[in-house]
Amino acid sequence: MNTLLAITGIGVFAMLAEILNFKKAIYPVVLVGLLLAFGLAVADWDTNIRYYSDMMFFDNYAIAFSGLMIVITFLWFILSKDFVRNTSHESDFTALLAFSLAGALVMVSYADLTMFFIGLEILSIAMYIMAASNKNELRSNESGFKYFMMGAFATGFLLFGIALIYGTTGTFNLQEIAAYAAANKANIPAIFYAGVLLIMTGLSFKISAAPFHFWAPDVYEGAPSPVTAYMSTVVKTAAFAAFLRLFSVSFSGLSDWWAPVIAIFSAITMLLGNIMAVYQKSFKRMLAYSSISHAGYMLMAIVAMNDISKGALLLYAAAYSIGSIGVFAIVLLMTKNGNENIASLKGFSKVNKFAAFVITLVMLSLAGIPPVAGFFAKYYIFMGAMKSEYTWLVLVAVISSLIGVYYYFKVIITIFQPADRESVQLTYRLISISYSQLYWF
Repeated sequence: MNTLLAITGIGVFAMLAEILNFKKAIYPVVLVGLLLAFGLAVADWDTNIRYYSDMMFFDNYAIAFSGLMIVITFLWFILSKDFVRNTSHESDFTALLAFSLAGALVMVSYADLTMFFIGLEILSIAMYIMAASNKNELRSNESGFKYFMMGAFATGFLLFGIALIYGTTGTFNLQEIAAYAAANKANIPAIFYAGVLLIMTGLSFKISAAPFHFWAPDVYEGAPSPVTAYMSTVVKTAAFAAFLRLFSVSFSGLSDWWAPVIAIFSAITMLLGNIMAVYQKSFKRMLAYSSISHAGYMLMAIVAMNDISKGALLLYAAAYSIGSIGVFAIVLLMTKNGNENIASLKGFSKVNKFAAFVITLVMLSLAGIPPVAGFFAKYYIFMGAMKSEYTWLVLVAVISSLIGVYYYFKVIITIFQPADRESVQLTYRLISISYSQLYWF
């Protein structure tokens, strides 16, 4: 709980900074505040305290995901220093990021569907604004509008499903819903199953799982690159942690009914995301479809629903998020120079050999090539699915991973190719960028 209060305090400070005219202090205060919040999260380990009449539960699961999202946000602020500090609305933007992180922390620590909905909306509303924050660019305005419309549509499904669950059980508490499902397993009314299905649909929209993924490529491509990086890491991590928490606590007794449905979603998401990524020429759009495919892998942890699901999801979210932050460092440089095509990366290894090496490691991790972190993350996800006898889903995941190797290696090969006429202009511009602007590599 102290972690949530610290993050909220950062947001309040950022808002007051504009009024009290100490904007120069925002950036260092945010970094220090995030470190403090992480320390408070570590201090809460093994406390397992419930708050607000059992509406929030800060167990180790919530603390682990909270710590991960705080670390990712800290890395994001380091990566996006120029973007945040050069905007004319630095305090507003920082406050939105802080409040969205607060909403994410609520999403991983709720013990009541009311708090789940509040956390989701706090996170989502901030992201709608940030996606459309570049008002002078049509793509950003389109991204914000599409994100808002699809998000509102998904929220409608989610809220309707919660209402049906409440109408059946008479409670929003996760444990009480689970007790109702266990006591009435033989004669659960159809309206309860309808509620579960609607919640599943709403959450599938939020995590961009097929067939509810269609908004993600346009939104990811149109939003400012740092905002896209945040959406594909912190937002996705929070959504999956909330998804697993709800279904592992309240609906675990009905997994024989809903797990095959999510398994189908997972298989379609992995195949579609990887296949579509192969045909993309835009690096940013390729990463959008890559993000969709990784949502399919993470869904496997929810399908498995066993003793290693939570740890496997945490490891996968960590490996994927840190890798994505590294990739979007390159996207920021490409955007700064007005070109997002993969082909424009030719000759990049001549500009910064260390950066090229790091991006190679990141691409290998995202592809799941040993011995990098992404391999072990996929291994535990696959092992969990095998343990729950979803062998066919693991085979689909392996095939889709092989497809993914193609476009990840295409990026690696491109950055080590000599520059041609198409990419020479970008190469010269990258050479002109000072080493201080590449310090995060």
